[in-house]
Amino acid sequence: MNDLLILRFIQFLLIAAMLFIFITLVTHLKAKKINPFDRFFTGFWIGLITDALDTLGIGSFATTTTFFKVTKLVDDDSKLPGTMTVGHVIPVLIQSLCFIFVVRVETLTLISMAAAAFIGAYFGTRITKNWHTPTVQMILGCLLILASGIMIFRMITNPGSEIAHSAHGLHGIWLLIGIIFNCIIGILMTMGLGNYAPELIFFSLMGLSPAVAMPVMMLDAAMIMTASSRQFIKDDRVSWKGLIGLSTGGVIGVLLAVFFLTNLDINSLKKLVVIIVIFTGIILIRSSRVNQIANNKKEA
Repeated sequence: MNDLLILRFIQFLLIAAMLFIFITLVTHLKAKKINPFDRFFTGFWIGLITDALDTLGIGSFATTTTFFKVTKLVDDDSKLPGTMTVGHVIPVLIQSLCFIFVVRVETLTLISMAAAAFIGAYFGTRITKNWHTPTVQMILGCLLILASGIMIFRMITNPGSEIAHSAHGLHGIWLLIGIIFNCIIGILMTMGLGNYAPELIFFSLMGLSPAVAMPVMMLDAAMIMTASSRQFIKDDRVSWKGLIGLSTGGVIGVLLAVFFLTNLDINSLKKLVVIIVIFTGIILIRSSRVNQIANNKKEA
């Protein structure tokens, strides 16, 4: 009963966060006399696609950046992080709310791992300020591909060896490992590295259904994005063209993707996770090489 009350409280906080963001947006738009519907439909289809992919675990920032460049929706690169965070925050809150409703996950696992990611992200900017981003991208990309290889090997050679997929959380030393892991992921999030693929593969390798990772990783993102959205709006680091469309399309994309995921069987879900993790690993390695070349040109 206590676990149920805690989950209901988390759901209440997520709804309260949505209202908080909505009121903050409306207040700012009225005060600055901004037209929120400028290029609405351009933002709408971007949000529909990117947040559907985000719900599937692929992430939304890389795809959104690409679409922004193609459509010239954001012409100031310094406003990209704020625009994406504010535009995607309500869809991500709905993602988190949906998966807490439809996926059973133990309260201790959900809260402790989400809190670990938040703490990691809170202190992450100070920890990572001198880290070499291309090197971190390369290491994480290689680790993701290696982990997906291990998962493929296990799926082919001994698919029945995993812990029963009826398990809904981590316990004992494995929970402690999960907390440490998520704290590190939270730190890496401050460098612009996503948390979805690492958490999907972590839960899968722990022998749990990848679906259990969904509420955890989305609650992580929801907490961090809610905390930073208000500051982005306050500091005027948001481009408003298409932003309401981005958020509206994003909500619909999330709901469509949730329906798709909840109708997948466990084997199909594991195959989807492998594809997502390999894709993310390749993108990280490619980004590492591009950033390294750019840095070398600056130094030359």
